[in-house]
Amino acid sequence: MSDAAALSALALRSKGHWGYDPDFLARCRDDLTVRAKEISAENVILAEAGGQPLGFFGIEAIADSPGDWDVLFFFVDPAAIGTGAGRRLWAAMLDLARRRDAQRIMIESDPQAEGFYRRMGARRIGEAASSVDPLRKLPLLVVELESASVDECGRVS
Repeated sequence: MSDAAALSALALRSKGHWGYDPDFLARCRDDLTVRAKEISAENVILAEAGGQPLGFFGIEAIADSPGDWDVLFFFVDPAAIGTGAGRRLWAAMLDLARRRDAQRIMIESDPQAEGFYRRMGARRIGEAASSVDPLRKLPLLVVELESASVDECGRVS
């Protein structure tokens, strides 16, 4: 299995953790697919322990908005939820974003993940229509990096 396929499978497992029905997950498959070009951009990071994937994230600069970056992917394997893997991935994502000169990180969140992002210091700025169901609204969050500090748990303040 290629790296992109393995990450895509992890993303689908992670999304499935929230109890979505198989039809909805099938409609999400394209949005959850990681492509080789995204990995080659060196903005996708995988966390592993003992050779097993714990989770991954991917970020990308927003072309028409200097300093703003999007979270393309942020998924934790269901077996690693609650182990601190998400916090470690979050801290690594902030570190990478800062090294890429990001000033803000935009997150279009699954409703089930909004609490995690808010605990990490993101704030809600609105809603976005889901690409798989335009009637479904997704939380839109932002993390300001210019003046933010990160505590020992990786939370932005």
